[in-house]
Amino acid sequence: MTAAIAVRSETGRVALAVERLVLRDFRNYAELDLAAPCAPVVLFGPNGAGKTNLLEAISLLAPGRGLRRAELASLDRAPGGGPWAIAARLSGRHGRFELALGRDPEQARRRVHLDGRPLEDRARLAELVPISWLTPAEDRLFMEGPAERRRFLDRLTFAFDHRHAAAVASYERLLRDRALLLRSGRHDPDWLAALEARIAALGVAIAAARRQLVTALEQVEREVAGDLPSASLRLEGEVDTWLAEMPAAAVEERFAHALRASRERDAEAGGAAVGPHRSDLLVYDRASAMPAAACSTGRQKALLVGLVLAHARLRARLFGELPILLLDEIGAHLDRQTRTALANALLELGAQVWLTGTEPELFAPLRGRGWFLRVDNGTIRSDE
Repeated sequence: MTAAIAVRSETGRVALAVERLVLRDFRNYAELDLAAPCAPVVLFGPNGAGKTNLLEAISLLAPGRGLRRAELASLDRAPGGGPWAIAARLSGRHGRFELALGRDPEQARRRVHLDGRPLEDRARLAELVPISWLTPAEDRLFMEGPAERRRFLDRLTFAFDHRHAAAVASYERLLRDRALLLRSGRHDPDWLAALEARIAALGVAIAAARRQLVTALEQVEREVAGDLPSASLRLEGEVDTWLAEMPAAAVEERFAHALRASRERDAEAGGAAVGPHRSDLLVYDRASAMPAAACSTGRQKALLVGLVLAHARLRARLFGELPILLLDEIGAHLDRQTRTALANALLELGAQVWLTGTEPELFAPLRGRGWFLRVDNGTIRSDE
């Protein structure tokens, strides 16, 4: 994301959709062959039935480790199953294509095939398969520390800048290298200065990408009218403040100078006192101007859902395609009125969305407009 995000009309957007999903030896699924519509898909059943497992399988079609960030071997069906495999036919702005992936037991890594051929370019996968999700682990996002909100924001940013994840990983590695040098007490000043210059360049790029996304999301949140609450967003951090006041090149120089000035303190405390790894995403309820953390649990959940839907709208405006949405246990903490507002918002959005819950009544407003599936111990049957 090197240029400012320009929000434009959503006219002509299409929705990425999983048309068919095949699982083998994945979690508690021995075999599954499921055809799906480009519409809300409601998965309901008792806890432990396999609802989240199905969402996890879909999330693995995108780059990364999926919505649970699980180790590859842990995805094998137990006892005695594996290696796991997933195949999917999808359609979207790139037309219809097929993905096949699974655990390679010999090389301990995930193998991916696109239309029958090995795919090594994971940036291509990110372009083909945009997927966004919410899980119960994020229900307390506004109550947790800044690190969780940064991780959430970086996941959203990666959807627009496929280099962002690699930049964050490189930045964190360079910070660790600097910390080791400072703790050793034996370092070449020129070498350390060069390392800090690289940290500053990457750090400013990361902060700028986040800032561009937050600015664009703010615009979408202001424009969308609906019954779901709207969030107001702000980034808080020294580098974020500098970027609002001066050009990126000047911020790099100031950041590098701050790192040089804090070497003694950082050597004693560990880490670095300044940088985007210290930033925080501040979220407010737009209607009341209250910090999200001070709102009720239900209001926090509704603000978070609204933010994810705004992110999907933004992606549709920029790329002409809606991502697949995975909303795990989404009805938790939402009252009946908010669940109705959510159903209306999802239908208006037009994305393929997969929702899970223990009871079908949680999704009553989607009856007749979505596809209801009962999940029980790794088996699925229609409830229509």
